[in-house]
Amino acid sequence: MPVHPPPATFLETGPTGPLSLDSAFYIERPPVETFAYAAIARPGSLLRIKAPKQMGKSSLLMRVIEQAHQQGAKTGKIDFLQAEKTCFASLDTLLRWFCHLTARQLGIAPNLDDWWDEEIGSKVSCTLYFENHLLRRLDTPLVLVINEINRVFEHEEVAGDFLSLLRFWHEQGQRSPVWQNLRLVLAYCTEVYVPLQLEQSPFNVGQQLKLPPFTTAQVQELAARYQVPQQLGEAYVPFIDELMSLVGGHPYLTHAVLAQVPDTAADPQDLLNQAMQPSGVWGEYLRRGYASVRHQPDLIDTLQQLVKAPHGLKLPLHLAYQLENVGLVHYDGDRYRLSCELFKRFLVAELAGPEAPAPIQLQQENQRLKQLAHTDALTQIPNRLAFDIRLQIAWQRMSQTQEPLTLMMCDIDYFKAYNDNYGHLAGDQCLRQVASILQAQMGTAPDFVARFGGEEFAVILPRTDLLTAEKRAETLRSQISLQTAQGEMPPVTISIGGAVASTPTNQSTRQLIEAADRVLYESKRLGRDRVTIISLL
Repeated sequence: MPVHPPPATFLETGPTGPLSLDSAFYIERPPVETFAYAAIARPGSLLRIKAPKQMGKSSLLMRVIEQAHQQGAKTGKIDFLQAEKTCFASLDTLLRWFCHLTARQLGIAPNLDDWWDEEIGSKVSCTLYFENHLLRRLDTPLVLVINEINRVFEHEEVAGDFLSLLRFWHEQGQRSPVWQNLRLVLAYCTEVYVPLQLEQSPFNVGQQLKLPPFTTAQVQELAARYQVPQQLGEAYVPFIDELMSLVGGHPYLTHAVLAQVPDTAADPQDLLNQAMQPSGVWGEYLRRGYASVRHQPDLIDTLQQLVKAPHGLKLPLHLAYQLENVGLVHYDGDRYRLSCELFKRFLVAELAGPEAPAPIQLQQENQRLKQLAHTDALTQIPNRLAFDIRLQIAWQRMSQTQEPLTLMMCDIDYFKAYNDNYGHLAGDQCLRQVASILQAQMGTAPDFVARFGGEEFAVILPRTDLLTAEKRAETLRSQISLQTAQGEMPPVTISIGGAVASTPTNQSTRQLIEAADRVLYESKRLGRDRVTIISLL
């Protein structure tokens, strides 16, 4: 994907609404788009798209509608954010509004009174209207998008009948040629808490699509389009790492801060600190979500419990609905959790009152905790979690620059026998000593050393070709042998296996790890205390 220079107006404001169809900043989240496009092509289909607010639903819906046009279908979009409170006064009022708006969007005169008959009821009248006045007039399928259908949940007096009607239409589409031309897309941001019989709910039929947050690779792709790697240089990797730990790939929050980078000279860490301030790019989002719940004691009490519950809580549906509706929580398995680390920090400060620590103090404390989470307790070098994150970032950069990337796996020879002969305390000391030598020899940025597991260590060497990797590996091997021989403990040797990648085509980080592991065991098979490095073509 080429790097697109971002328009200045977008950089100044950040993403304030759906991203246009030609936006360079729309990031696909496979298989989301492919799944949605295939769903609307099926006769009589019902697609349910669920995601919290500002996770990209509106941008996706724009593309679903455009895809429907390309498939030759007619489209309509009913957005319940446009519905006035009076529209929910009765089922009859709601269904007439729904039919009138759909007809207008299709360019068909509404003529509701020709089909409405109070003696047969609103649901039957609405069904006859859709079948005979709308669907039979069309010579193509109709993809009808119903956005923010969760607003209907708030009106229990009409919700059950309206939602069961949508279920009935979908079932008609399984047997009636006319109704097969109706393809429904329901978009909502909360779990369904309206009490419905299983056979009446539209939320247990059709296909469900939950919009996920960005992955690390997708955040890196977006950062590249904002030219962040060029702007930050060596600070780019820790910046992306910290951004992911704060917002967990939340699309809006990620866009908002990345849009600031090309337009500021601030230190990356300062940029994140500023974003969390009341006047920062995240401040308004946080205040808006909190303002809608701060005067409701039951919601505040629930948030206080969630802040202290790392594994989440089971919540009453009416409370979960309100918190999920403003994006503060998300449903995970059978529990609700705070949506991201940023929300937790914000709530800790808000709920603690005026004596709460300042956001920067919280940032520093969280940085300390995060460092502990990414550090191996025994050797005090980065652990497997930190390795996985750093390798993914290095892989993404390699794919952009086409510069070689080397991964070396290092294993202490005969370590089990060492433990058996000298004891586990001596084994621990040996691991610490080897880790220290590795860090001294290979731990200068952008190189990266981590404990991979047991007696195995990993070394990531960006911008390192095969010849250079072989020389550095031989130096490392000899230094381990030399330096461990000078201590009080018995000396050890290491075997090294490495793989060099120069293009991501038909390869992945997993294949790189597997290749390095494979040649590591080739080094061991050939007698240990040796180096084997290969190039992946």
